[in-house]
Amino acid sequence: MNDNPNVSSRPDRKVIERNRRTQMKALYSELYSLLPRHSSRESKSLPDQLHEAASYIKKLQINLERMKEKKDSLMSVERLRNTRSRMTGKVPKSPQIQIHEMGSSLVIGLTTESNSRFLFTQTIRVLQEEGAEIVNAGFSVVDDTVFHIINLTVAIIGHESAPDHGGGRRISERLNKFLNDADA
Repeated sequence: MNDNPNVSSRPDRKVIERNRRTQMKALYSELYSLLPRHSSRESKSLPDQLHEAASYIKKLQINLERMKEKKDSLMSVERLRNTRSRMTGKVPKSPQIQIHEMGSSLVIGLTTESNSRFLFTQTIRVLQEEGAEIVNAGFSVVDDTVFHIINLTVAIIGHESAPDHGGGRRISERLNKFLNDADA
């Protein structure tokens, strides 16, 4: 037997180093697999993989900072709005709708807060689903309130001279249900 301690430890060092390299390779592969663009079939060198991972992480950090700034901005607008509501004693208003039927024509008045933009879009979507032909739409803004006016015609079923009062009623029911659901 060899009593030299260096000889017996060499294989151990080699095994330890081999295991360390295998583990590092597995970790590099795992890191690279987490990148969204790793689908290319060509294998990249380890430095290229690490560079791509670092670039992606930096991009995520920049996006995160941008999103934090946007969130802070939106939160400050909301706080300002709430503070102004408390100071003026105004409570956020529920959306309101008025529908006036004149034969096959309808005039819809929709009153919303200025931050409720999607209600107008959803109202238009409901009208289109019901087959209404929108002739004109407009709006006015007063303080935090938006007044939308929509002029439309309802498809006449049957004879041309017979107005479809059911279409106007159906549209009215759907819009009222939609606004009640949106307000809840």
